[in-house]
Amino acid sequence: MLLGDVHSLKQKRSVVRPIVAELRRKFEVSVAEAGHLDLHRRALIGVAAVAADAEHVRDVMAACERLVAGRPELELLSARHRLVGPEDD
Repeated sequence: MLLGDVHSLKQKRSVVRPIVAELRRKFEVSVAEAGHLDLHRRALIGVAAVAADAEHVRDVMAACERLVAGRPELELLSARHRLVGPEDD
């Protein structure tokens, strides 16, 4: 994500933490800031979900992506999805 008018890591936290909290609360997923920790205008958020049905996980991840993309204070630069199943090591 590219954050808007952010000039310090403290301001970055004040933008990213509410997004992380909302994703956790609304979708009951595991989520954390996972990269670009030393850059004040960039953020990488990782989201994980577990379910018996892969389609449900896809739907939840798409909803999480829409929530983040709809935030006016940031620009979603890219999103990647990866499913891991029982046959994966």
